[in-house]
Amino acid sequence: MRFWSFWFNSFVLSSQYNPPRFVELLMLLLAIAMLAIASVLPDRPYLILGLSLVVGASISILVREAIAPSPQARITQLTASLLLIISLYGFADLMYGI
Repeated sequence: MRFWSFWFNSFVLSSQYNPPRFVELLMLLLAIAMLAIASVLPDRPYLILGLSLVVGASISILVREAIAPSPQARITQLTASLLLIISLYGFADLMYGI
């Protein structure tokens, strides 16, 4: 029980310390879950929702880094840009069958 209490307290503390980063993390975790479900089930809504969450989180990360850069700003911006490009390619593949 002490283990779960530690994780819950860490979860609450991280959400209070930096709320935008917490929301971005939550969006990316939900995107991973949706894309995992989409790989098992051939339904398009899971794939579209997962890609939409990745686009939203990536844009949020890029805006946050433009407003208030962190010490590892270049790596964060590069990763967010890469995620954005991959997810937009996924949308293009869905729409046009590239």
